[in-house]
Amino acid sequence: MKQALHLKLGQQLTMTPQLQQAIRLLQLSTLDLQQEIQEALESNPMLDVSEEDHDQADGAQELDNLHNSKTAENEESRFEHDENEAVAEDKWNDEIPAELSTDSSWEDTFQSALPSVGRDDSEGFEANDSAEETLQDHLHWQLNLTPMSDLDRLIATNIIDGIDPDGYLTISLEEIHEHLRHQQTEDDDPVEMDELEAVLHRVQQFDPPGVAARDLSECLAIQLRQMPADTPWRNEAVKVVQLYIKLLGSHDYRQLMRKTRLKEPQLQQVVQLIQQLNPKPGAMISSTTAEYVIPDVLVTKHRGVWTVNLNPDVSPRLRINADYASLVKRADNSSDNAYLKNHLQEARWFIKSLQSRNETLLKVSNEIVKRQAGFLDHGEEGMKPMVLHDIAEAVEMHESTISRVTTQKYMHTPRGIFELKYFFSSHVSTATGGAASSTAIRALIKKLVAAENTSKPLSDNKIAQFLDEQGFKVARRTIAKYREALGIPPSNERKRLV
Repeated sequence: MKQALHLKLGQQLTMTPQLQQAIRLLQLSTLDLQQEIQEALESNPMLDVSEEDHDQADGAQELDNLHNSKTAENEESRFEHDENEAVAEDKWNDEIPAELSTDSSWEDTFQSALPSVGRDDSEGFEANDSAEETLQDHLHWQLNLTPMSDLDRLIATNIIDGIDPDGYLTISLEEIHEHLRHQQTEDDDPVEMDELEAVLHRVQQFDPPGVAARDLSECLAIQLRQMPADTPWRNEAVKVVQLYIKLLGSHDYRQLMRKTRLKEPQLQQVVQLIQQLNPKPGAMISSTTAEYVIPDVLVTKHRGVWTVNLNPDVSPRLRINADYASLVKRADNSSDNAYLKNHLQEARWFIKSLQSRNETLLKVSNEIVKRQAGFLDHGEEGMKPMVLHDIAEAVEMHESTISRVTTQKYMHTPRGIFELKYFFSSHVSTATGGAASSTAIRALIKKLVAAENTSKPLSDNKIAQFLDEQGFKVARRTIAKYREALGIPPSNERKRLV
């Protein structure tokens, strides 16, 4: 077979580096975007934060005017402040490419001035200052204030180390006893199980009440015993949680009344007392840090019309630094001048990508608010079915772009802060041939359960019948799926005493 060279013309879709950067900025969350902007400001001397109160469109116009202006021939006048806005040459647009070739990458043409700035040890002071106390720290602090012998303190330390974040002892006393026995020498007195039990009871008196319990029954009993002796129905409640905790969990009140020989009003008082207890005492001392959501768009109602605006506090307004831009010289191919040209074009594209992100986010948010005005006016029951394809068709964008815009982006409304993804839901058929949002169906289920008779809670079949009477065709298994998603237990677990 003979080898030969052939030329072939073809067309294919490829993404330019500018498009890649715009897509990457589009899918960033608010916090990630702020970090990206900060890194760009630190690495690119051409970027600067605008001190004037104008929008990014004005900044882009100012940039175009800067590129089309003329500079004085005298090189020394380039550094004068009064002529900063007349320093750019018309040949900048000829020397700097409008777009990079599709087979190149951003790093091939532009090199960052500075490496990415990461966290250093200087932030350690604030991090240490904001550290929260763990459950073990809280228990060890109380142990240090409790007079004990060295052996008892060693036993208590092992017990505290075996407590999980919920406050329960996850290792048995036999395991602690075996561990201590291996640590002892022949001259030490052997540790008895009675000593471990005694130390455990002392640790169980620590704060929070119910800590170091080995199971739920013991946890609730400890909390009840720490109540005043004259607390009504305390002794009966202790008996219930110690002997009949399974009957209480399954809501078998008939069997419970027969076992405890209590009448229904009396058992109701006992159950109310038990419901005041905390089944996870360790959760009272949480080591998790609070997470704050910064909304990207703000929705308000003005003269009866819902309006959408970008949050001005999300990102600073950027502009080109005129002082550094004035240093770019005409017909100069030196490395320093190429460095300035590269960063000038990089700054232009970064500002343009930010503008594109804001415009796309605002356009999508406006369409969402337009379609979900019923939710803003009436709540979840007014939510309409909507999928990504609906918004993509309305704003003439691809579904993947809508997915990027609505992921980790939040909208502040009078009804709260919601992720943009929240407004999308599947549809459920109605008796009239229309469609209802699954979110609205969940709201109706929640409303029916909240208004049900607790002595005879509604089954999934009954809820499906009620919805069918209102014109919603929902299967029983769909009701069960929505109920589980809402965290609502089945009817037998929702049963309560009258």
